[in-house]
Amino acid sequence: MWNVLDHPLFRIGQTSVTVASLGTALLLIVASWVLSRLTHRLVVHRLLAHARISLGLRHAIGRVAAYVVFFLGAVVGLQTIGINAGTLAAFGAAVGVGIGFGLQDIVKNFVSGLILLLERTVQVGDRIELDGKAGDVAEIRGRATIVRTNDDVYLIVPNSRLISETVVNHSFRRERERCRIPIGVAYGSPPRRVEEALIAAADGVEGILKDPAPAVRFRAFGESTLEFELLCWMDHVLHRPGVVRSRLNHRVYEELTARAIEIPFPQRVVHLKGSGPDAAAYPDGNS
Repeated sequence: MWNVLDHPLFRIGQTSVTVASLGTALLLIVASWVLSRLTHRLVVHRLLAHARISLGLRHAIGRVAAYVVFFLGAVVGLQTIGINAGTLAAFGAAVGVGIGFGLQDIVKNFVSGLILLLERTVQVGDRIELDGKAGDVAEIRGRATIVRTNDDVYLIVPNSRLISETVVNHSFRRERERCRIPIGVAYGSPPRRVEEALIAAADGVEGILKDPAPAVRFRAFGESTLEFELLCWMDHVLHRPGVVRSRLNHRVYEELTARAIEIPFPQRVVHLKGSGPDAAAYPDGNS
């Protein structure tokens, strides 16, 4: 058995690679990969769990620590078969052309992931919007970022897109967002009473901030309505804004109804050709 394990397969430089050394190298690389994942979990959920830093920063530190552990373990594993730093540099130069043509997207996404972890413009737990789809960042991996929508659908977004394209980050630097509710009321409605009704509606909804206080803007004189806009801020419901908007719409309707303020709807008058008093005189509809 020892003769089989010690049988030379090939040579790398001055080192003879055997079955035993090759198996040891593979075992060390796999072990370093497993250890890197454990390191990420340990840093995020144990070491920094009670630190006064954001969840996104904890995941960023854990991911960088995992990369370092895997890199060191892989270097040790490769050295057992004679691949040292100089050999790795030569190998990298040899496959550089291949990486440039075949793996450029993977390398670009990996580098973009490192930039995201360092700049922290997008972090785990952030509420982002891309191409009209909004969701929470669940995980930032080496190649792609996992985004979970409110429909419990996971979007796999390449990291390079989060670097090169415009991304709306609703959680960046502060956990609050302004909500805009447009309302149209019938002509003849007292504008001041409309403003009082809208402010009262905002004050009665959970999740609407008192500071900054809600405000109402008289936007325009529309074709059939007086157009207003209710502006209010929300914070802890940032990840489910539709719930607050639904509650706010209910309260707006109740407050306007209680004050007998009409919300008009479009009306159309249709004239049917040949249906007037002279229809009998012109049976073919021509008049």
